[in-house]
Amino acid sequence: MKKSISILTLASTVSVFASLASAATTLPTAPYLPLDMAQKAANAAMKKCIADGQRVSVAVVERNGATKVLLKADGSGPHTVSSSTGKAFTSASMGRATAGLSGFLKDHRELDGLRDMDQRLVILGGGLPIKIGDALVGGIGVGGAPSGKIDEACAQAGLDAITGQ
Repeated sequence: MKKSISILTLASTVSVFASLASAATTLPTAPYLPLDMAQKAANAAMKKCIADGQRVSVAVVERNGATKVLLKADGSGPHTVSSSTGKAFTSASMGRATAGLSGFLKDHRELDGLRDMDQRLVILGGGLPIKIGDALVGGIGVGGAPSGKIDEACAQAGLDAITGQ
């Protein structure tokens, strides 16, 4: 009788471990933005802006909005840090370019509440979503140039550096 209980216990234990192993192989996975890619994008964006004579800050955030990389050029204004970070956050959060979002809100005044949805949102040109394949993994934002178009061109150089375009 004692031997049958031990065998039954062993069989139950093996069954539990087999179930756990099976569950572990079916856990969801999520793409993410590796640090080396984030650094490469930020450096390329900063290099473009400096070459164009702009003193900016460049931020790269993860999909969840956490800052992964932040670069601040010599002589850039103190506001550029929050501007670049906010633009990167907005692009990661909304999955779209901040310049396009700004235009969209101008045409859809009924959605003005989006501007106040989260205090970290900055809806000015210069933020772009970072996608690996079809997966949104973060955002890059540039702040400090005299126009959103210049900021966005620098952010695009950062994206191009990691997407090979």
